[in-house]
Amino acid sequence: MAKSRSQYVCNECGAESPQYFGKCPFCSSWNSMVEQVVPASASSSRVGAIAAKTSTKSRRSGESTAPQAIVSLTLPQISDYPQSRLSSGYTELDRVLGGGIVPGSLVLIGGDPGIGKSTLLLQVTNRLSAQYRMLYVCAEESGQQVKLRWQRLCGAEKGKEGDVNGSSRQPPNIRQAVAEDADGRNGATGAAVIAPSESNLYLLPETDLETVLLELESLRPQVAIIDSIQALYFATLNSAPGSVSQVRECTSALMQLAKREHITLFIVGHVTKEGAIAGPKVLEHLVDTVLYFEGDRFASHRLLRSVKNRFGATHELGVFEMVDRGLEEVTNPSELFLGNRDEASSGTATIVACEGTRPLVVELQALVSPTSYASPRRSTTGIEYNRLLQILAVLEKRVGIPLSKLDAYVASSGGLSVGEPAADLGVAIAVAASFRDRIVDPGTVLIGEVGLGGQVRPVSQMELRLKEAAKLGFKRAIVPHTQANSDSGLEIIPVARVVDAIGVALVKGGNEEE
Repeated sequence: MAKSRSQYVCNECGAESPQYFGKCPFCSSWNSMVEQVVPASASSSRVGAIAAKTSTKSRRSGESTAPQAIVSLTLPQISDYPQSRLSSGYTELDRVLGGGIVPGSLVLIGGDPGIGKSTLLLQVTNRLSAQYRMLYVCAEESGQQVKLRWQRLCGAEKGKEGDVNGSSRQPPNIRQAVAEDADGRNGATGAAVIAPSESNLYLLPETDLETVLLELESLRPQVAIIDSIQALYFATLNSAPGSVSQVRECTSALMQLAKREHITLFIVGHVTKEGAIAGPKVLEHLVDTVLYFEGDRFASHRLLRSVKNRFGATHELGVFEMVDRGLEEVTNPSELFLGNRDEASSGTATIVACEGTRPLVVELQALVSPTSYASPRRSTTGIEYNRLLQILAVLEKRVGIPLSKLDAYVASSGGLSVGEPAADLGVAIAVAASFRDRIVDPGTVLIGEVGLGGQVRPVSQMELRLKEAAKLGFKRAIVPHTQANSDSGLEIIPVARVVDAIGVALVKGGNEEE
């Protein structure tokens, strides 16, 4: 009889190992290996018996038969399913999701503590509750805490009216209220005076997975919020909530129910100190969409970025602003990441970055100064550090700017993370302008990738970038010479090398001629 065995699972990356290591051999994190008992399973022997039985049957037949499918279907045999999306009430969120909420999909939202994940989902829940039945599973907060935040963000006036009329009292039995609401009658105590949006919004302060699954199967909401997946636990497992096995089993059970009942699930996930979603990597593989909520908690804007989407484009970006009444959409994010063009200063350049299918005009700032240390300092904000080192080396080797003894600081306006190579030319021009104390023309945008040989390489979606710049009032664009053809209305200046771009940008945009 097969015996149970022990294996060790890393809490950081989810890697499995038959023996214990103080340092995970896969992600190099210390003291993250946790022992798990794997029960004995007879599945392997069953699979072997089925394979042997099938092979014996084929040998006994003694004749070759035409291949035929038993369970699988061809594409024409599969019925078409019209995909209808639900509007979340926020254009920025719909853009990131690929056009709206897909029924029966699983959306995982991760982000730093206090960044606004629960705030965004509660506001979305409030808007969707005007038309659909919603369930908010608050595994980390009580119902009173969620209601207080809802009154502050979504319905302070409605909350006050409800308290006066007696609607603040919760029904003693949620399932009874749901059944009465489905029959068209008034619910339990206070249901007769609850607004339509409030009558469709149900709260469930619970951490037991079985209770959550029963409630989802009984209530059958169109959209449900799980806040958060690390707080749920499955009673049959011995591990603590938030462990690899708990997160994996809870997500798998929720996925099976959501696909069967066509319930859309928004799952909140914690992140590690490195910024990745905590738990096993299988968590991101199980869900349909993975969103990251980014931004500095001390700044007003928040960025919602998609890194996986089975129903739309990845790397889409949605911009929100945190105000006293919660999160508000930023309809024109280019104005947020664009500095003051009236007061030009040396060391600034403007680029057009593309996040998914959205072009964003971003101002880059550079500062070059003599160093006070043996080795110069390099610092970046929003720009990849290794990319800056590469551009500095190209400027010194190919252009002749002595930067090895100078400190270099580069930052993007608003702290937007720009990781695509199309920003290389803007970084190079900003550094050169700061070194020579020149001003680049505020009406000029720079688009291009810088190669190690000093050449300016073409980038993708050039026409889309140029049209965005023209819409915001820019007059000129310095682009690679292979992409000079454009009908955007801008004055196109083609360049082949970085030194040519520096000469064009600084001479025409500077305070004086070289």
